[in-house]
Amino acid sequence: MDSHATRQANGGEETNRIPISSLKDNGGESRGKVSNSVSEVNSSCTEICREPYSGKSCAKILPVHVFHRDNPLKSVKMYAVIDDQSNRSLASPEFFELFGVKDKPQNYTISTCSGKVVTSGRRGKGFIVKSIEGDVDFELPTLIECNHIPNNRHEIPTPEVTFHHEHFTEIAGYLQPLDAECHILLLIGRDLIEAHHVLHQIFGPPKAPYAQQLKLGWVVIGETCLNMQHTSHDLSVKKTYLLPTGQPSTLKPCSNKFEVRELVSQSLSDESQLFIRTKDDDEQGMSIEDKMFLQQMDSEFIRDSSGSWVAPLPFRENRQRLPNNKEQAVQRAKLLDVSLKKNPVKKEHFLTFMAKILDNHHAEVAPELRDGEECWFLPLFGVYHPKKPDQIRGVFDSSAIFKGVSLNEVLLSGPDLSNSLLGILLRFRREMVAVTADVQHMFHCFLVREDHRNFLRFLWHKDNDLDKEIIEYRMRVHVFGNRPSPAVATLGLRKAAEAAEPSYGDHVTNFVKNDFYVDDGLTSCPTSAEAVRILKDTQSALKESPAP
Repeated sequence: MDSHATRQANGGEETNRIPISSLKDNGGESRGKVSNSVSEVNSSCTEICREPYSGKSCAKILPVHVFHRDNPLKSVKMYAVIDDQSNRSLASPEFFELFGVKDKPQNYTISTCSGKVVTSGRRGKGFIVKSIEGDVDFELPTLIECNHIPNNRHEIPTPEVTFHHEHFTEIAGYLQPLDAECHILLLIGRDLIEAHHVLHQIFGPPKAPYAQQLKLGWVVIGETCLNMQHTSHDLSVKKTYLLPTGQPSTLKPCSNKFEVRELVSQSLSDESQLFIRTKDDDEQGMSIEDKMFLQQMDSEFIRDSSGSWVAPLPFRENRQRLPNNKEQAVQRAKLLDVSLKKNPVKKEHFLTFMAKILDNHHAEVAPELRDGEECWFLPLFGVYHPKKPDQIRGVFDSSAIFKGVSLNEVLLSGPDLSNSLLGILLRFRREMVAVTADVQHMFHCFLVREDHRNFLRFLWHKDNDLDKEIIEYRMRVHVFGNRPSPAVATLGLRKAAEAAEPSYGDHVTNFVKNDFYVDDGLTSCPTSAEAVRILKDTQSALKESPAP
């Protein structure tokens, strides 16, 4: 007499009773008919298990038939993965080829434990999935072509896995033998939720696998090796490699890659601390030219005998020789003369500006050039600040091109040494008493090395009188218009504060280094006394480095 198993659907409906097939033991002999009483056997699995049983872990994979509603006669048997961790149903490229789907691939993003990957695939509509028994069928949602469907055939539940577990005795006949011609082509996600409904479950002792009756058939889930005395030879996971940065990757790291960790003592130079993490790791690094600029300034930015700071013009290495552009400067000087004579107000403003330049000894009458001596003339023009209509600023045009080259093109600009304006403003609002400061003519506070001054020659009227002839002058200080002047001036201001630190303390140095944006200083103090102190100390400290 055949034994029967009763399957209960959700809601309590009784499904058809299906006779259990005759079972075979581990050696392959027939066990005969299944009796109602099962003898208790205590044993642990040993390595005598045949290969299919050794360390087999099963998943929700079952055979189904799939066809298109427009062609019901063309039915393909395949294995389907029932995956409740996927929100969409997927099909392999082989699936689309079998049914001749010619849809144009579309881009989509697939998320796995290794991260998000943008890929593309065809779409398939109108497919029907039917259980092997043929009693249940569902219309599949739109299928997306995917190359990443799990394809581990060792996880397919087969009748053999039930032989070692007495709580599976009743379902042995419901599991299909492994079909070598049937491939895993379909993954059914949560967008076909009816395929995930559990009609009945069978549980065994602790750590034992369990079985579920889904609407498309029975599946076994878990490690089927008795007492887990040996494990599977293959591990099935979404394999993920963790890079040294902590980033996940599906790509296997290069076997030739090595990681260097170095402990550096504090006595070593900065160049040796290549692998030490610092607060500046996320900041933009200096370019090679920025480092060359700083090297020049470290060795050549010095104080002269009068205490003034003297800096060179930071020329590029292997620069081209500058041509004598005096003819260009003469033409520009004539144009400036015409402009000033047409506008008396502008003329008066410009004469006032040039008077300050000459009276403060920021410029000097240029000596005669030696034969073949290299030089450069700076064309001169004036600009007004929108908020200062009664003041004009004379600009020395270092970007003027003559015969394909300009002075600025052969000079290093230097790094951006300006502090973060946002940081300055936030600190400015921190305390009760606000402090502002301004350095007048900041660029003119630093001398140009004497052998570089012939590159800053310009043409202007003798004695600042427009009725007198035009003669040659040259600037003694760094000028507004030279590309490196902002970096030179900022660096010079900090050097002056550092030089005065032994006499005035580090509060002056911190103010100049951290709370200045070019020539404007902004800070705040808890009390007015501290505010007055920091202003007076800063003034005194910078006076020790007199302007030219």
